[in-house]
Amino acid sequence: MSLQSSSADFKIEPKPETRPVVIPRRVAIGCAAAGFGAFLNMWCTQPMLPVLASSLHAGLAATNNTVTAPLIATAMIAPFSGALSDRFGRKIFISGAAFLLVLPTLLCAMASSLEMLTICRFAQGLLLPFIFTITIAYIADEFPPATATRLAGIYMSGTISGGFSGRLVSGFVAEFFGWRAAFFAVGLISLGVALLVLFMLPREKQFRPMTSWGQTLHSFPDHLTNRKLLGNYLIGFGVLFSLVCVFTFLNFRLAGAPYSLGPAALGSIFTVYLGGVAISPIAGRVAATRGRRPVMVAAFGLTMAGLALTLLSPLPVIIFGVLLAVCGIFAQQTVATGYTGIAARTAKSTAAGLYVTAYYIGGSFGGILPTAAWHEYGWGGCAAITVAVQLVMLGTALVVYRRKQVT
Repeated sequence: MSLQSSSADFKIEPKPETRPVVIPRRVAIGCAAAGFGAFLNMWCTQPMLPVLASSLHAGLAATNNTVTAPLIATAMIAPFSGALSDRFGRKIFISGAAFLLVLPTLLCAMASSLEMLTICRFAQGLLLPFIFTITIAYIADEFPPATATRLAGIYMSGTISGGFSGRLVSGFVAEFFGWRAAFFAVGLISLGVALLVLFMLPREKQFRPMTSWGQTLHSFPDHLTNRKLLGNYLIGFGVLFSLVCVFTFLNFRLAGAPYSLGPAALGSIFTVYLGGVAISPIAGRVAATRGRRPVMVAAFGLTMAGLALTLLSPLPVIIFGVLLAVCGIFAQQTVATGYTGIAARTAKSTAAGLYVTAYYIGGSFGGILPTAAWHEYGWGGCAAITVAVQLVMLGTALVVYRRKQVT
């Protein structure tokens, strides 16, 4: 049955899978480790932004380039990483990129200027899609839809844990030993994670390579005319836009008066990411049994409630609001990540690469577009922009995720 044709709307869908979903432990650990390692590096500069601005004598916009540089690089390379994987395989790229990622991470620690640091961060971004883009395709290849949806939730727990750990480690190490030591710490952890991916993630068994570059390239127009994928890409854009906007500009709010939080305290706030670790597998299970639309509606409600609380003044209320928003946004991400490989009829890694491109373009815009609103209206303006993006995401989800079934 075509997932692209509108005539599919009138066909009888099979019942959801009712057999117990069994996920091999090695696969779960390997996929979670891959996501952990990638996102450990992606977000490690966020709690250090005020320190980097002071140490390297740079302004807000210039320092924020250390966040947006890997996002832009990831958006640029993701479709090509997917195309290479569709031609040559999965694990070789996932594990290879995990090891290579250690090098630019350590070079960040030796950067002599903000420009050099930004270049090293860009180099990290060029490698990251070879980890998470291909892992998404690996999951979709190796398992049936309901199992893949559950495993996507476990993978998302790994990515969230990595994002949390990268911020927490870098924040605390930068507070007591400086930002250079923070990059060294992240680099050493990345090496350990790469070893874990190498030994725990089984080699792919269901992968069927594209026989020619022409076949791979022809998959691009197929994906870009698939309305389900396009809608899913828009949702992915909004997910990272929301996360980057919240955590970048709320950091600057809390670093200023009356809170005046340092890097360690800002890194500690990212403990709320653990809420995402808990909710992602739950969102995957609910989406696999009850459908994606209920999950997206509930996630939108959580995000709106959380953003409303961040507008208040008491610090504990703000942190609780961030927790609710994080839970909502990561539930959205779990649904969208799992759906990418299901909606793609062929060349799943290329489809995942395009999703990652949309996702990180959204993140890049989330770090840039709200800057003017921040200067003019403060955090309230940034929150209003996030609400608008979330409304677009909800409307798109209600159109794209029409059925209860995951197949």
